Amino acid sequence: MRQYEDTYRHKGLRKNLITSLKQKGITDERVLEAINALPRHFFLDTAFDAIAYEDRAFPIGEGQTISQPYTVAYQTQLLEVKSFEKILEIGTGSAYQASVLAEMGAYVYTIERQKKLFDANKNFIFKSKYPHLKFFYGDGFEGLPTYAPFDKILITAAAPYIPVPLKAQLKVGGKMVIPVDEGNAQRMLRLTKENEEGSFREEAFDQFSFVPMLTGKRG
Repeated sequence: MRQYEDTYRHKGLRKNLITSLKQKGITDERVLEAINALPRHFFLDTAFDAIAYEDRAFPIGEGQTISQPYTVAYQTQLLEVKSFEKILEIGTGSAYQASVLAEMGAYVYTIERQKKLFDANKNFIFKSKYPHLKFFYGDGFEGLPTYAPFDKILITAAAPYIPVPLKAQLKVGGKMVIPVDEGNAQRMLRLTKENEEGSFREEAFDQFSFVPMLTGKRG
């Protein structure tokens, strides 16, 4: 059975990571505090322990990755997370991004389409720490209409287009952060829902590279 230990060395490496994120333009102190509080090495295979705090993505199985810390920080900063907000995340993966949101006091509903990754999170180490983090197995393009509306929606995979059901599940005044476009690079977009008729204000930011967002579920 894996032994989870957060040593002084790990904490020192996290501090170095936070310094790096600040140098790259992350200014939201609550985002930085959440990343500093989370032992990223807990979300990775023990083989990655020595390099878990390098600012890069790592494979987690099923063709998926745990995102680069800068990408996690960037998306979270754009989302402008507040305590007690209800946030839908598309693409649970390792649950690292979801945990950052939960650490910031959000009520997180996260969907994973890969059954193996969903099952791996059944023994999620921080279940007792984050009781308001809920895991779902399903199609991210459909969202979670039963639990809508959401204050914020975060998509952690490259969407070929903005899914209409997700736009419908966002509250008026709510924000969605989504990397859009196929190919090697995606535009990071932030959409703000302006009214019940479904009018959105769109802002475009930097380009990133994500694994593709796929329809349906994979058993």
